[in-house]
Amino acid sequence: MKERAIPQAAREDGQAVEMLRVWIAGNQVHCSIKQGLDAAAIGLAETGVWGMILADVARQLATQIAADGSDASPDAVLGALVGQFIAGLQAAPPEADGTGGTDA
Repeated sequence: MKERAIPQAAREDGQAVEMLRVWIAGNQVHCSIKQGLDAAAIGLAETGVWGMILADVARQLATQIAADGSDASPDAVLGALVGQFIAGLQAAPPEADGTGGTDA
């Protein structure tokens, strides 16, 4: 298995929480999700936090794809990602693999 490195800031923060892992295995996407935040402690609703996470992932990915030899700008790549995201939401959902939900 090829795991990504843990960011330095996360290693240095004793309160850091891993929120999402995503794999491609067997030609399918598999996720392990930490759902169940203390909204009062962070001052945001969980949907707000997840919206920020997904937006940040999309922006970072668009920047990396554009820098990795793409002919498109980060904004164009982001637009393509958003289009695929919406198309994926409108498609029939895949069967859950049972690894999501609250993770203590």
